[in-house]
Amino acid sequence: MTMRSGKLLFSFVVAFALVFSAFFPAVQAQEGLAPAPAPASDGTTIDQGIACVLMLLALAVTYLVHAADVPF
Repeated sequence: MTMRSGKLLFSFVVAFALVFSAFFPAVQAQEGLAPAPAPASDGTTIDQGIACVLMLLALAVTYLVHAADVPF
């Protein structure tokens, strides 16, 4: 690639980027968007935490019951 073709390619890319950004508003930054609302807890996180603890407890009890049945 010669120096002249490199400059030509660069100028073509710059011109394409300018045209693309001028005619497509999705490329341009948007201002004035409303902030996201603060997360509100409706108790589901607490319920899921309790359910997880109960499942782990059930798993431990099941393991202990089956481990006691195994003859040595």
